[in-house]
Amino acid sequence: MVNFRQLIFHIVVFSITYLIFIYPVAVFNYLIVKDDIFKASYLFPAVLFYLLIIYYLKFHITFLPLRLFVYEGMGIGFISFWVMNTGLLINKLYYSPPPWLGIICLVAIFIITVYSFINGSLINLKSIKIISSKVDDPVRIIFISDTHLGSNSKKHLDNILVIIKKLEFDLFVIGGDFIDSSSFDLDQLYALKAIEKPILFISGNHEYYMEDYEDRLRSLYNYNLKFLDNESFKFKRLNLVGIGDNQSLERQENIARKLIQEDFFNVILVHKPSLWGHIYENTDLMLSGHTHNGQIFPFNFIVRLRFKNIYGLYEKLTSKLYVSSGSGCWGPKMRLGTKNEIVDILISKY
Repeated sequence: MVNFRQLIFHIVVFSITYLIFIYPVAVFNYLIVKDDIFKASYLFPAVLFYLLIIYYLKFHITFLPLRLFVYEGMGIGFISFWVMNTGLLINKLYYSPPPWLGIICLVAIFIITVYSFINGSLINLKSIKIISSKVDDPVRIIFISDTHLGSNSKKHLDNILVIIKKLEFDLFVIGGDFIDSSSFDLDQLYALKAIEKPILFISGNHEYYMEDYEDRLRSLYNYNLKFLDNESFKFKRLNLVGIGDNQSLERQENIARKLIQEDFFNVILVHKPSLWGHIYENTDLMLSGHTHNGQIFPFNFIVRLRFKNIYGLYEKLTSKLYVSSGSGCWGPKMRLGTKNEIVDILISKY
């Protein structure tokens, strides 16, 4: 079974490598010189690129040029795939397609790629307000998720903190995938100690990909972060329940039901949004991330096949779910049709 899964994994990686690194070039050649789209000669670079990607993924190489090739190449290749397919469709619709159609596609890829890189470096502030009779005094929560420090630099964190320090708030919540690389130096979190408000942290899937993740997660206490790992934190009339990512959905549900308290405004903090459909009857608000809202259009349509609630504010009965698009990019530092965000949440009686 393990060997079969590994075989499927390698087939998928090779197929993706071909489709986003090789196929767009083949379509471009077809549009320009009417060369064949599928040729045996394309297999050699496909195999070479596949081996480089497997090598990078297996050994977690920190060599910057290889990282840029894998991640940024993935983003550019994904954009190239659908732009070139659009050009191919136009070519098929016209009996005599314009000879410069391939050049138009190439220019479109360049413009969209530049825009995506610029958009991926920006951080937006989003504000939402939630009314509840369960609270006496207003409580303001700053919520971020999916910062992906390691893939993203300390400078990205500093840019986030510059915005947050200008805001008035009571709690700062980090919704998982805060750190995604063993190479990230935790001392770079020192700036968090300047925030004189409670900082609550829950784990995401990427925290558990790190070497010695247990020690590194425990070390977060040294930087003013309270790690809510299947436990709750009371603040005024709020009961904030933090649920770890590295467990089954059934276990997450059991933990949530155990820690929910009816006489409080219950805020469930869990990285993936899947849990909400199982506990919304007893939950006032759930905060999640993970989806990145697809990050690069039209990948959001693919992510929606896995997660029904992909981005934004959802409501059922008296319960609300907010799924953040994340405060950072994963893989390519690119966003198309989505934004990095910091979420300013006001919970008030009126």
